[in-house]
Amino acid sequence: MLTPLYEAVYERLDVGTGTRLLSLGHATGPALLLAAARGARVTGVDGDPERLALARPSDGVPYDLVTAFAPAGCASEGGAELAAAVRSAAGLAARGGTVVLTGWGPPERCAAAAVLRVAGRLSGRDDLEELAVRAGLNPNGSGRVACPFAYPDLGSAVRALTCTGLLDAAVRATGRARVEREAARALRPHRRGDGTVWLPNVFRYLVCAV
Repeated sequence: MLTPLYEAVYERLDVGTGTRLLSLGHATGPALLLAAARGARVTGVDGDPERLALARPSDGVPYDLVTAFAPAGCASEGGAELAAAVRSAAGLAARGGTVVLTGWGPPERCAAAAVLRVAGRLSGRDDLEELAVRAGLNPNGSGRVACPFAYPDLGSAVRALTCTGLLDAAVRATGRARVEREAARALRPHRRGDGTVWLPNVFRYLVCAV
């Protein structure tokens, strides 16, 4: 679903043969595959310190590009942890290298916002610049990309969005059945006449210098 975002970032930064890329986050598989198809040398890692230490290149050559494609801007207690993870990952980048942060676009441009509000996970702004400053980075460009989410039916949409992990805290607090009911209620306005669910969304990315 975020393929347009990955492609836009890679095109802007001319990712290709010779690019050494570190992707931060637990769900970076599709992003890594796209980068590898362009000829990049890729590594993916979770954001905890132990795994980041394992991502240090064995040949001692630092990364040209570090990406954090897990959307920021969700109101949670994990902001400090995310900034620390990005700061640590940026430490593996070459001097003059690039770090890319991503977040949801304005809530009024993101149909998925209705579901994220079920879990209290979407704030009114993406906070990418604040995250960059906390991570010791220097923002020097940004962009927006349309990334619509499409599902064959309401049940598939609820299951897919629940599996993202964004609703985990709500599930723990109130139970899966209640969260799924509320998510389905939030999604119904986006169900089309043929039963499919279409969520037009906009994502934002911030390019930062190390």
